[in-house]
Amino acid sequence: MDDPSVRPLTDDLVLPFQIEASRLRGRLVKLGPALDEILTRHDYPPTIARFLAEMTTLAALLASMLKYEGIFTLQTKGEGAVRMMVADVTSVGDIRAYAQFDEAELAKAERDVDIAPAAALLGKGYIAFTVDQGPDTDRYQGIVELYGKTLTDCVQHYFRQSEQIDTGLSVSVDRAVNADGTPGAWRAGGLMVQRLPQEQNVLASDDEDDWRRAMALMASVTGDELLDRELPAGDLLYRLFHEDGVRIYHENALRFGCRCSRERVETMLASLPREEVQELKIDDGRVEVTCQFCSTHYHFTDQDLDRVYGAGA
Repeated sequence: MDDPSVRPLTDDLVLPFQIEASRLRGRLVKLGPALDEILTRHDYPPTIARFLAEMTTLAALLASMLKYEGIFTLQTKGEGAVRMMVADVTSVGDIRAYAQFDEAELAKAERDVDIAPAAALLGKGYIAFTVDQGPDTDRYQGIVELYGKTLTDCVQHYFRQSEQIDTGLSVSVDRAVNADGTPGAWRAGGLMVQRLPQEQNVLASDDEDDWRRAMALMASVTGDELLDRELPAGDLLYRLFHEDGVRIYHENALRFGCRCSRERVETMLASLPREEVQELKIDDGRVEVTCQFCSTHYHFTDQDLDRVYGAGA
């Protein structure tokens, strides 16, 4: 009998690969339970949930292309209905995300979402890529203005403008419908291919032909294929690129994981004036702090605050 511990993952994974006939590398992401938990912890309107799902998938793809020990963060900030979105991925595969939005502005933007969701929901603003490897290292950050109809377009624009790396991206998001007609689980899939810097012994014409061929093959992938849990990631890559040879590496697992804790919240409260913290009290007299990522509520009585600030503070 096969050892279950060595069976390939079927969901919540990043699968690195290389197209052998060219110098192209890529990643395939499949998100299921991890994405569903991120989204269902919040009561997001469907438009916001779908938009954040695309953001989360892009963050997983981008983080997997980097070598880092710490946290990769993808963030948007705009003047539209969606004020900010954040998705981050740790080097061990913990992923989380949240969105801040204005309900009144969202109602106005809904009519244009199907045409150009990024422009309709974000308006003017920027998208930022950050790698934080801890206090003893320099933090890397890249920022570029929002440009494109979709978030995927905005990320491709970043690579063209800031990194000057040819990048192909395809992302699909959907929510299942249960047998009784109620909304089911969220799923997402993403495919990313990048062209490495040209080697001296490779003709520019050959390099360009390889790239165009890879993009044509990539364009043939369907949303259903990216979202199909029954279609293994390796089988999908073979279906797309087998004629050029595709080398598949070991998959990396992804999981929902929030780094909030009561201790971290206490540290945050201690950095604020106590009179300001009093404004966070709810009806029962306790201070309530809610994590934006996972919606966990942390409560603090006056006695708790005495301990945080020091007795008599």
